[in-house]
Amino acid sequence: MVLVLSDEEVASLVDLPSLAPVVEDALVKQGRGAVERPDRPHYDIGTGLDGPEPLGMGLAMPAYIHGEPHFATKLVGVNEGNADRGLPTIHAQVVLADARTGQPVSFMNGGRITNARTGCIGGLAARDLAPSGPVRVGVLGAGTQARWQTRAIAALCDVESVAIYSPSDSREDCAADLREHDIPAEAVDSAEEAVRDATVVVTATTSTEPVFPADALEPGTLVVAVGAYTGEMQELESAVFDRAARVFADVPEEVAEIGDLLATDLTTEDLIPLSAVFEGEAGRESDEEILVVESVGTAVLDAATAAEVYESATADGIGTEQSF
Repeated sequence: MVLVLSDEEVASLVDLPSLAPVVEDALVKQGRGAVERPDRPHYDIGTGLDGPEPLGMGLAMPAYIHGEPHFATKLVGVNEGNADRGLPTIHAQVVLADARTGQPVSFMNGGRITNARTGCIGGLAARDLAPSGPVRVGVLGAGTQARWQTRAIAALCDVESVAIYSPSDSREDCAADLREHDIPAEAVDSAEEAVRDATVVVTATTSTEPVFPADALEPGTLVVAVGAYTGEMQELESAVFDRAARVFADVPEEVAEIGDLLATDLTTEDLIPLSAVFEGEAGRESDEEILVVESVGTAVLDAATAAEVYESATADGIGTEQSF
């Protein structure tokens, strides 16, 4: 029997304070090399349906954490044309299987899995790398991930204020949504206003050019950049890295290939694995340092999060069992 979990059921099982240590442990094991994380294949889809051009991209993201009873594969479809159809641009499903037998045990909606585990990166980074005291968060972007990053930071830190900026009116909706989660958020009218006086700046956009001026950062700011994941995407000016004392990355070899880093002279060797922070090997050395955390995501976190959700679902009797 395979346990099928809908998005609503996954939502009922995701608890950010409980998930954060699971994500932390997975990153530590990845840093120690105690995982299997093959290259994720991506390929054009839809070619020949409505013409000679592809309509989207498919991805497969497999991972296994040594010693765990399950392994996972996330299947992703990215279709930009879905915006005109009133559908999400990205659809994802996670297949969880028994590591001893290979038998599938669960099929679950992967969108919230992705959003929650990515949000935890920002929350953990703020917990361990923000300057001392309550944090003031400046967020560039107002989409789904901007909200998850902010929620995770609020789950792990004492948040004094949140300033949201996006060039569209979505910033008002984002701020209102966060206030419904008891987070003190307000929309602001410029990127500079969002960054000014912030101790943690989050960039969660799909931009191909920098989203705020580097000179707007105050000394001591932690910058968490989660939006850029290709060589064409860029959220941070090269001057941000010039001002940074250290740059951390969830997957250094992949972060080195995104637009943020390609605009600099930094290489993989200049990036500190984020796992080193959790191992106590690196971190903030003064409240005046500017630090940067870059995240492109890793299937290892999907595997860890999906396993946590599955265990909670079986314990609580949530989901539908289906013969497969």
